[in-house]
Amino acid sequence: MTDQTPPRRTSASRSQQRKQMLLRLDPAVHDALARWASDELRSANAQIEFLLRRALAEAGRLPGAARPIPRRGRPPNQPPGQPPEEPETPPGTGGQDAP
Repeated sequence: MTDQTPPRRTSASRSQQRKQMLLRLDPAVHDALARWASDELRSANAQIEFLLRRALAEAGRLPGAARPIPRRGRPPNQPPGQPPEEPETPPGTGGQDAP
């Protein structure tokens, strides 16, 4: 192997990579998708994946091996190893204090 040859990838690392594909869209459809993605604080790519996953799930065709979409951004502010705290329910709104 020379210095310019990249190392070979194993099948495990290859399966961990996300697939890339070229997608051609009508400009008006792309603009609408980009606006929708912006409204939901997603990239256009993340919006397309979200919509495809939802359509596959509704059709009963989402494979069980499909990993969840990785969450982006800053993690919640909590100590490591502790579950997220439940929000407190004000009295009289259906929490444990309800009759």
